[in-house]
Amino acid sequence: MTISRHLGSVVCLLAVAALACSPKGNAPAAPWWGASANPAKARAVMRIVGDTMAQAHLKAAIVRVTVDGKEIVTQALGESMTGVPAMPSMFFRNGAVATSYIATLLLKLVDDKKLSLDDKLSTWLPDIPNADRVTLGQLARMTSGYPDYANADFNAAIAADPFRQWTPEQLLGYAVTKPLLYEPGTNWNFARTNYVLLGLALEKATGEELPKLLRDRVLGPLALVNTANSYTPDIPVPTLHTFTSERRRALGIPSGTPFYEDSTYWNPSWTMARGAVQTTNIYDLEATAVGIGSGKLLSAQSYKAMVSPALRGKAPGDTYGLGIVISGDWLLQNPMFAGQAAVEAYLPSQKIAIAVAVTYRPDAFDAQGRYRNEAETLFRKIGAEMAPNDAPPVR
Repeated sequence: MTISRHLGSVVCLLAVAALACSPKGNAPAAPWWGASANPAKARAVMRIVGDTMAQAHLKAAIVRVTVDGKEIVTQALGESMTGVPAMPSMFFRNGAVATSYIATLLLKLVDDKKLSLDDKLSTWLPDIPNADRVTLGQLARMTSGYPDYANADFNAAIAADPFRQWTPEQLLGYAVTKPLLYEPGTNWNFARTNYVLLGLALEKATGEELPKLLRDRVLGPLALVNTANSYTPDIPVPTLHTFTSERRRALGIPSGTPFYEDSTYWNPSWTMARGAVQTTNIYDLEATAVGIGSGKLLSAQSYKAMVSPALRGKAPGDTYGLGIVISGDWLLQNPMFAGQAAVEAYLPSQKIAIAVAVTYRPDAFDAQGRYRNEAETLFRKIGAEMAPNDAPPVR
């Protein structure tokens, strides 16, 4: 997927591993080359990463692959900033990964008989247009018909001031007053609007703020100690820095003029439900792939609902479940924001988990500042290496 916004590699050396390469929580104690359950596969994966970095003009790539909880490889290549090596311990934004957490929260509340997927949005947000026609399940599956608030006017506002702090009310003002795109439940469209509304509804339904709900019911039970919401653009240290050219067209910068700006601390408040704008690291990203992809926190019925591909309107090869993308037999999320892309993916039948985060060099952007989710490219290549008989569809 191409968007306009939304080998000389450096490794984390043993000499500095005790300080720079020892992350918290889900991190293994030993570096991958001493602990890999399959060193041959580890080498094959890192060859793929190195080759893709060169081909796709990546500045940094952080990768973690496990099979049934056993580490195959955890490694970082490239630079965070000039002269600063990328490291597996670095933190970055997880973007759309949080939709999987919110969907899991909803399904846990359903399992606890506190809510139903068929409950109408109007029960908690009666003043939202068409709320009496839209269910919580349709919000989670993105079949509500609400348009995405990230339209042309909104994108212009973001390009003009990427540091602006946005409220849910401001975001919804770009979307919910417009007509539904279709009768709720009859089609699918990507719209961040759904999860902003769902986050507000879950807060109303429980009387608790979303960060606490997610921490108590999802992040905590999955031991995601490196993942947290922030109400500011701050990212914990060590930080994976990001750079982008995506404002080139909006700012009227000619294609022949060099343009590449630091976007690390652009404000992500517009990207997700309030209280679910999170940062993470590669260890928690992989743990998310396992925990969400295996349905660890859900009843069998709710997990079946989450992974059901019964949708219309999505391209062949990929579809959408409840808060997850379904690509072949793989379950994943694939965020992009401000010159950073990531993927967390899980193949339930073989218990393979892949987590990837990448940043970009100037030549990764086209003449208009557009770029691709090359974390997806990496995931699909690594997936084919790890599961040749059940490889992710090529896109």
